[in-house]
Amino acid sequence: MPPRMIERLIRPRSIAVVGISAQPGSMGTYVLANLERCGFNGETHLVSRSSKVINGRDCIGTIEGLPSGIDAAVLAVPGAAVADALAACGRRGIGSAVVFASGFAELGQAGRSQQQELTRIARQAGVLMLGPNCMGLINLIDGAPLSFEYVEPHIAVRGPRVAVIAQSGAIASALRLALTAKGIGIAFAVSTGNEADLGAEDFLDFFVRDEGTRAAALFIEQIRQPREFLEIAERAREQGKPIIVMHPGKSQRARDSAGTHTGALAGDHAVTRALLAHRGVVMVDTLDELVDATDMLARHGPPTGGCGIVTNSGAIKGFALDFCDALGIDIAQPGAPALARLRQVLPPYAVVDNPVDVTAQGMRDPSIFTHTARALIDDPGIGSVGAMILAGSPKNAMEKAQALVAALSASPKPTYVTTVGDEAPLPQQFAALFHEHGIPFFRSPERALRALAHARDYGRMAMAGRHEPVTVVAGPAPHWRGAAPEYVAKPYLAALGIAVPHGALAQTSDAALAIAERIGFPVALKAQSRALIHKSDRGGVALALADGAAVARTFADMTRRLGQDRLDGVLVEAMVPAGVEMIVGARRDTQWGAVVIVGLGGIWVDALRDLRLLPPDLSRPCIIEEVRRLKGAAVLDGLRGAPACDIAALAEIVARVGALMQAYDEIEEIDINPLVVHALGVVALDAVVITRS
Repeated sequence: MPPRMIERLIRPRSIAVVGISAQPGSMGTYVLANLERCGFNGETHLVSRSSKVINGRDCIGTIEGLPSGIDAAVLAVPGAAVADALAACGRRGIGSAVVFASGFAELGQAGRSQQQELTRIARQAGVLMLGPNCMGLINLIDGAPLSFEYVEPHIAVRGPRVAVIAQSGAIASALRLALTAKGIGIAFAVSTGNEADLGAEDFLDFFVRDEGTRAAALFIEQIRQPREFLEIAERAREQGKPIIVMHPGKSQRARDSAGTHTGALAGDHAVTRALLAHRGVVMVDTLDELVDATDMLARHGPPTGGCGIVTNSGAIKGFALDFCDALGIDIAQPGAPALARLRQVLPPYAVVDNPVDVTAQGMRDPSIFTHTARALIDDPGIGSVGAMILAGSPKNAMEKAQALVAALSASPKPTYVTTVGDEAPLPQQFAALFHEHGIPFFRSPERALRALAHARDYGRMAMAGRHEPVTVVAGPAPHWRGAAPEYVAKPYLAALGIAVPHGALAQTSDAALAIAERIGFPVALKAQSRALIHKSDRGGVALALADGAAVARTFADMTRRLGQDRLDGVLVEAMVPAGVEMIVGARRDTQWGAVVIVGLGGIWVDALRDLRLLPPDLSRPCIIEEVRRLKGAAVLDGLRGAPACDIAALAEIVARVGALMQAYDEIEEIDINPLVVHALGVVALDAVVITRS
């Protein structure tokens, strides 16, 4: 969407309210009241069939009577009248329209058909449409609230401002009000509704380009233009503009229909989260986190080191340590200069470390909060500083607040303040003092630390980038359609440079014995058929066969039991030394494109589901970082005398699989499980490659 086109809706200079009525409760009347309350100084035109004058303003009877070229029309009309109103807007050269009416796609197929007709009319008329079934758009920069929701006048707020986007009108309102209450300036808030024409991506694109918008908070139930969303997120990352997203709706569809472990593990919701996160988008799970992470990132850049904490409670210090450990937040060790400064101000009986417990001395001398916080802020090894305090009496609470503001407001690093006590009353000016000085304030340490963890993750993804581009020769195109059995998939992967065990396909017992004798005992036998993706579940795998008799006996038994699966034969392979079993795979999502997975493999896939989802073009250093974040990553470093594994070789396979998915669109899934990682090198013990049929 060209910015100059959508700007007519987001920052209109002329507005028409269509369908306004003098009757109490009219949506059009609410829109007009908002425009007047917020001081919109552009042209305002009213269209009413029932009234000549409303609030002292003249009305006209039809859209056709409006002057040509109005920027935005608010259609406060019933659903049945929307189509004609859109067409009329087009004839008058109106650039955009907000449609409040519901009763369209949200009601089923009949409603979807009606909504598609609205889209056709709007696009044919050259009118950008927001909605239907939305609460509209609120522009607090220009005082242009195109919404029937009650909107307070613009409040001047220090510091950067954010944009709010939600498909839900209720959530858009809740986020706007919650962030405003925290002292965050709201530039724009949009409820996109059914997104028949304009969607979240169109507005996000504008806000990323807008110089006055520092960050964007999104509640998105469905991302309708995934590729465009990723491109916008990449631009936001390059500009250092945080995008914080809550995306509900985890789906079981992919798991229910998947034929491979990769397909089961890389479900739609998981793919969305993984690919967005690798574009620097902050993905959160709760509305509290959405508000808190936006609060933290709108005010500060991400932390560049471990955290420092000041408290006046040993108990808070203890659970802060536990909670930081659970979130993977590093608590920095202060350097010698900081420790020396802390010893000068703390009482002799205090333990000098981080978190810093100022003890009860903070009640008698609140300045101790200033001195300890400054000591941590000035330490180059500490990337953020937070205060977790018991507020105390109203007088003491304000003294502590003023002492903390004296240190934290001048910090170039992320800072925050928390109290405990849930809804216990605080002095009216307590939180306001922190908001005024741009310091995030939370009523619980847990919420603050979750927000800090999201800020840290943003820094990792957004600031580190993807290092050097991946350069891998993808290899030949696949020569089959559908699921390739293991004996076909393995030679294909071997041509890509992925090691596989020595072996060959046998269709007779004598051939199996000859292959076994050639490669050497012990050997493994595996039944081969397109119908046997998970062979071991059907008894189609036999390991460590030590001699010819065992091979002949197993071959006969396997072909007898599984003959109904139209076996192509039995794969005879050399046994591979033990190592750490991993899974490497890839799946092509119809909307998002390719995604790669890496995790603990073998039987641990189903038991632990310990994996990382990655974009297909991730660099080797970044792949290694992701492998290190697996819960079971310690097994790769060697446990109880086992040698450390070749993680670089594992990362190389992940990169090659990603390159293969990028090179050939016809490949739908790749599943290498297990991939055995040794002290030197890796070997693929099983593999499935599925192409479009």
